[in-house]
Amino acid sequence: MVNERMLGLGVEPNAIRELFAYGMARKAEIGDGNVFDFSIGNPSVPAPVAVKDAALALLEQPAASLHGYSPAGGVPEVRAAVADSIRRRFGIDASSESVYMTAGAAASIAISVSAVTEPGDEVVVISPYFPEYKVWIETAGCACVEVPARMSDFQPDIDALAAAIGPRTSAVIINTPNNPVGVVYSRKSLEALADLLAAKEAELGRELYLISDEPYREIVYDGVEVPYVPCVYERTIMCYSYSKSLSLPGERIGYVYVSDRMENAASVNSAVAGAGRALGYVCAPVLFQRVIAACVDEPSDVASYAANRKLLTKGLSALGYEFVEPQGAFYLWMRALEDDARAFGERAKAHELLLVPSDSFGVPGWVRVSYCVSADVITAAMPAFKALMEEYRR
Repeated sequence: MVNERMLGLGVEPNAIRELFAYGMARKAEIGDGNVFDFSIGNPSVPAPVAVKDAALALLEQPAASLHGYSPAGGVPEVRAAVADSIRRRFGIDASSESVYMTAGAAASIAISVSAVTEPGDEVVVISPYFPEYKVWIETAGCACVEVPARMSDFQPDIDALAAAIGPRTSAVIINTPNNPVGVVYSRKSLEALADLLAAKEAELGRELYLISDEPYREIVYDGVEVPYVPCVYERTIMCYSYSKSLSLPGERIGYVYVSDRMENAASVNSAVAGAGRALGYVCAPVLFQRVIAACVDEPSDVASYAANRKLLTKGLSALGYEFVEPQGAFYLWMRALEDDARAFGERAKAHELLLVPSDSFGVPGWVRVSYCVSADVITAAMPAFKALMEEYRR
């Protein structure tokens, strides 16, 4: 006998990773240059030289201290380095006790949801949203409540959120810069959301947490502001990963930061630690914890993504495709050429274009195009995009 829910998750894997696996197999068949894989957010920009230098220097340290267990929540000096960076960058009084090192943002979000909910609660997400949110919410025994973003600009729809937040709501998850749309939530939107949550707390007589998923924080364009959510809403839990900012997705390193501004921060910190224990997310990879301490303020290389964005949007616009101009992250939200995004994705595959259907993100009629690839891939893909458009026009 096996757990039926886990069996179901195993036989129906994440659509993004399934398409990525298909692409790897297809490249082995016909060659890398003949497959245009825009499926997954796997950074093509190399990690900064400082990361390599830090790792090499650390490898000279005694093995026992370098590869041994850390405390469950992370190496104390690493947590202190992260807290110091938060204080310097965002002017908030962050303490090391409020930082819990994790195996990437996935672990951070799963921990945070479990820390502030009880089975039977509801967690609100704004669609389109990263599909694994629902998995982590339901694993905590909660219901995932989907609230569509404002379709005019994909900012949070405050009225729709107000209608969705009820007596069983424990948390709202936001993601800015956003995967899959690339929109950055404005300060006005976040302040309106904060006002709503405060009013709902008073109305419902229960704590409402804002879980902010921020792995793309540093990847923004044209000087767009990314407000620091803990400075806007006191009861914020911030989930971060260095996968995108430092091009380290395979190293699985990130953290949870519980805003020190919330009056029950100590209790939430203990609940985060307890959730990490219960889920098995303790002692994040120690080598890369220490790398992060050395590179905590290392800037991201956004120039390559900005160039790719320009190349892709210019090419697709000339061909007649409709899309949302990305403000951040490295995804283009493009309207499918038919209502059925899955069918459109299958027709795109016939041209060796791997595009993720929007059904995976909770809405119909769009695809996500991940442009954290080489510029050569984008250039080479344009004839395929043209052929796909011509096929539909015929």
